[in-house]
Amino acid sequence: MADQDPVFQIQRVYLKEASLEQPNSPAILLEQEQPSVDIQLGVEANPVAEGVYEVAVTATVHTKIKDKTVFLVEAKQAGIFEIRNLG
Repeated sequence: MADQDPVFQIQRVYLKEASLEQPNSPAILLEQEQPSVDIQLGVEANPVAEGVYEVAVTATVHTKIKDKTVFLVEAKQAGIFEIRNLG
């Protein structure tokens, strides 16, 4: 029953998306006030083929002073995984 053995393999890992926005530069960088920082994390998984999945982790960091953006950074790291017979 070798075809029923559990399989968990990393096929690929890659940077799917990255962005940086600094819409109020350079003036906002001279502000003396402490910025607020909002960090959001997300995970998603999508089937690619039978027993093969793309899993992505997204991190978004939005830093503001009052109502003005200092910077907005988003990065999505993804991987393709083979997962079979784990249940």
